Amino acid sequence: MSRTITTDDLRSLIEKKNAITFLDVRRKADYDADREIIPGAEWRDPDKVDEWSAVLPRDKEVVLYCARGGSVSNKVLDRLLAKSFQARYLEGGIAAWITTGNRTDEKRSR
Repeated sequence: MSRTITTDDLRSLIEKKNAITFLDVRRKADYDADREIIPGAEWRDPDKVDEWSAVLPRDKEVVLYCARGGSVSNKVLDRLLAKSFQARYLEGGIAAWITTGNRTDEKRSR
């Protein structure tokens, strides 16, 4: 399995509701500064991956994204792969998602 997923392939997975565990792993400052989130994603602190990964379901692929699909996504992905999760990250992050014309939702207050 590739380490990455394209925006087109991710859109197809999102449409198949419940096909994936979908995570926004932007750094807290980046997440807090932005009003948008990709529909269906849940934010998880990338610095606490060892804590929250312990409760992730293992029967679904994990797809994650950060701001631009770089170091944060790779760091989190490496930790998940080391724990034997099936996981990939979005090429280009939420920036690529928006640039390719995909819909976002406004974040709800936490």
